[in-house]
Amino acid sequence: MRALLERHQSWIYLVFILAGVGVGLLRPDSTAAFDRLLWPLLGVLLYVTFTQVPLTHVREGMRDWRFLSALMVGNFVVIPLGLAVLVAWLPLSPTVMVGVLLVLLAPCTDWFISFTHLGKGDAGRAIAAAPLLLFAQLIMLPVYLWFFLGHDWLEAALSTHLLVAFVALILTPLFFAWLTERFAENQPRMQSLVCGMGALPVPLLAVVVFVIAASQVNEVAGLPDVLWPVLPIFVGYLVVAAVLGRFMGHLFRLDAPGARTLVFSFGTRNSFVVLPIALALPEPWQAAVVVIVFQSLVELFGMVAYLSLVPRWLIAAGSGPVGHVP
Repeated sequence: MRALLERHQSWIYLVFILAGVGVGLLRPDSTAAFDRLLWPLLGVLLYVTFTQVPLTHVREGMRDWRFLSALMVGNFVVIPLGLAVLVAWLPLSPTVMVGVLLVLLAPCTDWFISFTHLGKGDAGRAIAAAPLLLFAQLIMLPVYLWFFLGHDWLEAALSTHLLVAFVALILTPLFFAWLTERFAENQPRMQSLVCGMGALPVPLLAVVVFVIAASQVNEVAGLPDVLWPVLPIFVGYLVVAAVLGRFMGHLFRLDAPGARTLVFSFGTRNSFVVLPIALALPEPWQAAVVVIVFQSLVELFGMVAYLSLVPRWLIAAGSGPVGHVP
């Protein structure tokens, strides 16, 4: 069931988004009810998602230093520097820029593992690296936002409401997920339960995007110029991320599965984690939510292309380092 859901998740999300848009347009009075549902749903989604990240095995992810060096340098140095050039040259409104930066600065820690496996990457390396990616982005994201948007914006955005949302919707699910994994280590039944929870992120996220679409569609209708300017940015990002993964794999002399894992890590972003942050921003910045949800949809269809192009063309099969693959 899990494999079937993950294989068709792009279409599942699209159907639920369109259904949410329809409900929001036909029943605009239901927006308040959807808003009340969104926060509990996000909390459950993040808890379930975090239980699939091996939080209790961070040390194991430190062994392959070449792969980890390529992964961390690409995600936390090269990509932010590229985004710095992007935002300096593109005439984006501040609200749209916040959404673009929030979602593209945070590397994915969950479904990139599934796509890595389906795309003939090294799922073991992906699983071992996921906790490091999660902890690093939680530390670096405020630094990046201060660097890109300035101290004044950060003071305005980091309100009490946002900090409460960060603690309640990110740190709390993260803590309980860690407790769950720790308790399950010596409990076979609990391990089976955690494994079974791996089928829940796709349907839960489908419900979340339905609720967001239903509650935000009327605001989006008043923002017709938000999505079209960011579409080429997100498509272009997927192209650059694939090339970067190929280059970093060559630079650090990784084998083909390791280089493919880099490609899927660079290409997927952590919309699950940054969405609560965007939702907690002051009202004038709420268009950032629409940008983040839109990026997720673009990314999912991009991953469909990755699954075909990365193992067959970009990084073909080979036993040696990427630089030696013909």
